[in-house]
Amino acid sequence: MQTILITGGAGFIGSNFIPFFLSANTNFKVVNLDLLTYAGDLQNLHAVEKNTRYTFVKGDICDRKLVENLFQKYNFNGVIHFAAESHVDNSIKSPDAFVKTNVFGTFNVLDVARNFWMHGPNQYKKGFKSSRFHHISTDEVYGSLGESGLFTEQTPYAPNSPYSASKASSDFLVRSYFHTYGMNVVTTNCSNNYGPKQHAEKLIPTIIRKAISGEAIPIYGDGKNIRDWLYVEDHCKGINLVFQQGKAGQTYNIGGKNERDNLSIATTICKILDELKPKKNTYKEQITFVPDRAGHDFRYAIDATKVEKELHWSADENFESGIKKTIDWYLKKEQ
Repeated sequence: MQTILITGGAGFIGSNFIPFFLSANTNFKVVNLDLLTYAGDLQNLHAVEKNTRYTFVKGDICDRKLVENLFQKYNFNGVIHFAAESHVDNSIKSPDAFVKTNVFGTFNVLDVARNFWMHGPNQYKKGFKSSRFHHISTDEVYGSLGESGLFTEQTPYAPNSPYSASKASSDFLVRSYFHTYGMNVVTTNCSNNYGPKQHAEKLIPTIIRKAISGEAIPIYGDGKNIRDWLYVEDHCKGINLVFQQGKAGQTYNIGGKNERDNLSIATTICKILDELKPKKNTYKEQITFVPDRAGHDFRYAIDATKVEKELHWSADENFESGIKKTIDWYLKKEQ
């Protein structure tokens, strides 16, 4: 039985991934290290809290002694690193927290893993030759696209927010540990995730929440900014494949091929709510345009050809099916 460390597992993607991973991999135990900041919620992991192969530890990835002690106690032979500050608006207001967690925190876990698994460059200790560090990143490190084109694994980095800059920095640290030390690392860069358990501050939960409460639904600028939307469970399947089968030192882009602008996202959600939870006036009347975000990237879109061809991954949900499942989940939560 192998034991892996998952950082940030009480957050949105991590809390969807852990139940999926435990179900798909019965030969693994999971230790979830999470500081439970505002974005982490143990209620998201209620389904696995009594699972004998699951352990939760509250703590900070920046606490080196804690991370070292956990490696000694549990003998980890894998890390899947989700933990990160991820909300762009928050990074504009308080960039220091993003540098600390996303850059230093990543370095901390990465370096502890290297020291625990390796004698020196390209020299793994006995029993740890297959140990792997999987870094979860974002398409935002590539910057902004125009009306055409897609991000590939060869797209030059051009981060435009403190958040994406901090993630780009962590990506480069992970890359350097492969090229310098021969460490078994992989990185996945995903497009915008949506689905159950997402924090209320994000776009889709905000639209749903505001609509139901009868408040104004805020849309930045003219609502024409475009994102490629990926249902979170499809992302979890991709992460599992890359962790198990990806080639060391490689990056894999995971995207949903579901480009939508923010205004169409809002109108789609309003239309579904009109059907599921009808009221006197259409929810669309609550859409309100607000001043645009500083440095707001126009468009993101991922080319997932590499992970599709090499690892045979594909998304099961299109946007229409995924957003319906997401709205259903939030409506049940509101009850």
